[in-house]
Amino acid sequence: MKQVLLYDTTLRDGTQGEGVSLSVGDKLKIAKKLDELGVHYIEGGWPGSNPKDMNFFALAKDLQLKNAKITAFGSTCRIGIKPEDDQNLQRILESGVKAVAIFGKTWDFQVTDALQTTLEENLRMIFDSVKYLKGQGLEVIFDAEHFFDGYKSNRDYALQTIKKAEEAGAVCVALCDTNGGSLPHEVAEIVKDVVANVSIQVGIHCHNDGEVAVANTLAAVQSGACHVQGTINGYGERCGNVNLISVIPNLQLKMNYSCISEESIRNLTSISKYVHEIANQVAPSNQPFVGKSAFAHKGGMHVSAVLKSPETYEHIAPELIGNQRRVLVSELSGQSNLLFKAKEWNLDVDKSNPVSKKIIEKIKEMEHHGYQYEAAEASFELLVKRGLGEQKDYFKLDHFKILIEKNRSESFTTEAVVKICVNDQMVLTAAEGNGPVNALDHALRKALIEFFPVIEKMYLSDYKVRVLDEADATASKVRVLVESSDGKEKWSTIGVSGNIIEASWYALIDSVRYYLMKHEDEIDVVIQQKPKAELGVSNH
Repeated sequence: MKQVLLYDTTLRDGTQGEGVSLSVGDKLKIAKKLDELGVHYIEGGWPGSNPKDMNFFALAKDLQLKNAKITAFGSTCRIGIKPEDDQNLQRILESGVKAVAIFGKTWDFQVTDALQTTLEENLRMIFDSVKYLKGQGLEVIFDAEHFFDGYKSNRDYALQTIKKAEEAGAVCVALCDTNGGSLPHEVAEIVKDVVANVSIQVGIHCHNDGEVAVANTLAAVQSGACHVQGTINGYGERCGNVNLISVIPNLQLKMNYSCISEESIRNLTSISKYVHEIANQVAPSNQPFVGKSAFAHKGGMHVSAVLKSPETYEHIAPELIGNQRRVLVSELSGQSNLLFKAKEWNLDVDKSNPVSKKIIEKIKEMEHHGYQYEAAEASFELLVKRGLGEQKDYFKLDHFKILIEKNRSESFTTEAVVKICVNDQMVLTAAEGNGPVNALDHALRKALIEFFPVIEKMYLSDYKVRVLDEADATASKVRVLVESSDGKEKWSTIGVSGNIIEASWYALIDSVRYYLMKHEDEIDVVIQQKPKAELGVSNH
């Protein structure tokens, strides 16, 4: 297998993406993860641009890295300035790195109009800068900025720029599709020409403005590039850089190139999530390879086929990159969806069981009324267990009341009164809260905690409301999705009603019932099971 070197620029180019900001501590954490993944270069930043990056390089010296080289980024020396007199190049040396990527202009239009200098002076800047840094003991990578646009404008000059870098001692020339407008066939042809004209490593650095950055990168490697620059999750300016999380499995699992170890590639999903979390970004559920929906199946025919042979609707096994198969349940579901979920929960369900057909019909009926179990698998599991007669009735509602008062000080107070029956005992409690849902949550917990102390560990972590039919305005049905957690696991439940409080109550009690079901070994109260014949939704 041919080796492809990975150059990660999440900590520098990635932070130029809108809404992405990393502290020095964040960058150090991500650097450790990238090293564990097995990338070869980690670009930490531009030492001459800001104090944060200089601080990172100072602290990064103490990182015990096993695979990666910390790399600095910078530009060639300025017009008319010798490298030894250029402050930006001096900051690179002060950073203490052993490798550097410096960019220079390769498009004649950029040289004459943006830099406003001569083509000859630009060649001098490239040669002198690379030679100077090489002479200082650094491994130099030349980032050929705007190379593909430059090549299409003036092939001879674009080639001159990278040959100057090669002549000066660069170990690699990384061809940059800086504007992100090139197409795969163009990249393939141009990279082949470059590989035929230089004797050093050729790299590729793509942006995703045409949404073909991954395709461009794969085409470049297939044409002879052996060095790939990109970011985790495709962070970057405008539409982002090429996504290494997609590039790595495509190269390694499908094209027979070696990027990282087989053990490390199984960590792609976890490192993708880790970087999203550190950068405070919402992970796209449909992100290829590692997204929550990347191996999610919804259509009944699809699920039936996947249960027989996963490759019928999966391009790779999700376990190879640390992801997992998911089966969604909706009005499109068939028995195969139910059988798959039942197997996950160790429930005894088979196609010959007439109850399974009734459960499917119930699911379709509920979704017709606005329920959506894809995002509320806890409520779905409860529904299935009710249909099978395996859900225990931990408590029953007698009634609840909510009192909202606005006083002269312009403040609101909310109080909920809940009366429930637990093990033939009636319990009446009241509690205040920050709004009606919060007050209901507090009152319900207060009523239950004496019987089920374990619920003290759980809490509501998210609450979403969606209007189902805007045309009905305030009379519309609403769907409430509640996410709960105990600090270790999270689960989601759902409620639908024309009354937002009622919908919230349904979601809340499903959340509690689900948690109690999962912790039955900690519950001492004797609970009666529901009969199998009853398929109604317990919170109605």
